[in-house]
Amino acid sequence: MFRSVILAAARSSRVERLVATAPVSRDVVRRFVAGTSTEDALRVTRELADAGLSISLDHLGEDTLAPHQAEATKDEYLRLLKALSEAELTPAAEVSVKLSALGQKFDEKMAAEYANAICAAATEAGTTVTLDMEDHTTTDSTLDILSGLRRDFPTLGAVLQGYLRRTEQDCQELSGPGSRVRLCKGAYKEPETVAYQTRLDVDLSYVRCLNILMSGEGYPMVATHDPRLIAIAEDRAKWFDRSPDTFEFQMLYGVRPEEQRRLAEAGHTVRVYVPYGTEWYGYLMRRLAERPANVTFFARALATKG
Repeated sequence: MFRSVILAAARSSRVERLVATAPVSRDVVRRFVAGTSTEDALRVTRELADAGLSISLDHLGEDTLAPHQAEATKDEYLRLLKALSEAELTPAAEVSVKLSALGQKFDEKMAAEYANAICAAATEAGTTVTLDMEDHTTTDSTLDILSGLRRDFPTLGAVLQGYLRRTEQDCQELSGPGSRVRLCKGAYKEPETVAYQTRLDVDLSYVRCLNILMSGEGYPMVATHDPRLIAIAEDRAKWFDRSPDTFEFQMLYGVRPEEQRRLAEAGHTVRVYVPYGTEWYGYLMRRLAERPANVTFFARALATKG
């Protein structure tokens, strides 16, 4: 129920105004979001790269409702990739793209064309792209677009969500040679008919999916902050005789930075998911819903509103 309340707040303009006007909200948001501009994204990318971490940058823009917004998002990714290349931050930094930000919900063909342009720019910049996954209503569309783009861009990454009942089958289909798959738990409120509801069931599904990816021929990207799942992933990598360069861990910017550094120092590739942009509110609310400790941190900041 608590998670449902937070996710409902993500759709509340009143709560958004409260968060945006709280005196210390800027400092709180900076814990999870790099900033609003391309320059902010480059600054944080440089800091993380200097610390031996890899980066996946996400320009926040999920509320795309018109073609001009989708085009603006595409253009921002092109600017970002050019800037990353010029700053010699590739291939340490890649980009993550939500197809909804490119107009997927009202024009799939346009979204695919814009994603193609971003993939081409990433290739020119010496890096790659991962297509983010959103709520279950877009899963088939996203995987169809992914399949088409992979014909020209085979390193294009996919994202699968462990809490969806379908994901084990999707893992089987995407575990072939060279296939980059980010496995996360999932952050959207989904009906019981399509998604597991309890933490135990989600974790068990995640481990089953992890086993499929680790035993396959692709490149698993293990996106979790859960110490138990991290330990299981390390164990499965050993069990399936995977070297550290055949998989990676991924974590969110601002969440468990000490663990990020520990894993990197142990020889693992650790990629930090770094969002930036003005549309930060929905992203932040989902992070709070995922992890109760984040709510406590944020509530203390809001308590100073005056």
